Amino acid sequence: MRYSLRPIDCRPWLLNGLSQKLIESHYENNYGGALRRLNAIAEQLAALDPAKAPGHVLNGLKREELVALNSTLLHELYFASLGGDGNAIAPMAELLEADFGSVARWRAEFVAMGKALGGGSGWVTLVYVPRDGRLMNQYAADHTQAISGGVPVLALDMYEHAYHIDFGANAAAYIEAFMRNVDYKAVKARCDDARAVPAPRPLVQPEFADIPAVAPEEVRAMLESGKRVQFIDARPRFYAARQLEIVDGAAWKDPEDVQRWSAELSRTDPVVVYCAYGFHVGCRTAGALREAGFDASYMAGGHSAWKALGGAMKPHVPV
Repeated sequence: MRYSLRPIDCRPWLLNGLSQKLIESHYENNYGGALRRLNAIAEQLAALDPAKAPGHVLNGLKREELVALNSTLLHELYFASLGGDGNAIAPMAELLEADFGSVARWRAEFVAMGKALGGGSGWVTLVYVPRDGRLMNQYAADHTQAISGGVPVLALDMYEHAYHIDFGANAAAYIEAFMRNVDYKAVKARCDDARAVPAPRPLVQPEFADIPAVAPEEVRAMLESGKRVQFIDARPRFYAARQLEIVDGAAWKDPEDVQRWSAELSRTDPVVVYCAYGFHVGCRTAGALREAGFDASYMAGGHSAWKALGGAMKPHVPV
């Protein structure tokens, strides 16, 4: 594959406080250099037989490919972030307020992260995370650190090549100049595109689609608030006996004997059932209780999810 150069998005001669010379050097030497390096690496990889190449050769090329590819992507976003009136932040105000509390809080964090990289190297990016449906600021050192699945919408280059021609070692002045030139209309357009990216597909169990699931965080909140809830551990006997522990606040019940022990349950208080991982046993047990007239649901992720959450446990031997 051969990678194509992206024309510069901003108009270098119109930027406020960032010289045309600086932007041209940055684009031609640093972005262009990364693109040329990426294409050279791609040629070497295309000529390589991965089945016969020494591992260190293949790994080295793939590592350098990652650095060069991300460098081109981040530089393209950097130039696309410039060319606007940095005071005209209204298009992004609502989104930033929702995820950071206020525009001022977002800006303070973004700028402080940039200043913390002064004299060093790296990137500061504003990233949309589809899994969580929110924006966050993140560092990207060596062009390679990134939030998996995240979509960057704004990038500040803190490598010295991005500011030394104009500002010398005064990284703080460069950051202020960058912020004066951010094109928030373009940032908002990229945010709209990013927000259209669906979250990772959730676990779907079609056969249990009519049985409600409760997240372990919700169950913990119920227990901590003192809400009346009947919390049932329905792991198979052999599984519960092997682990010898139970969620603090739950009662173990044999999933093979639901008809007997369900008679002991209250019909006015909700029931939350869990098994080992939140699959068939817990779902079937909750389904049987619902058929018997109980307000029953299952805890998503089961016993393992509760432990991953750091939920309280206690020793237990099923009888």
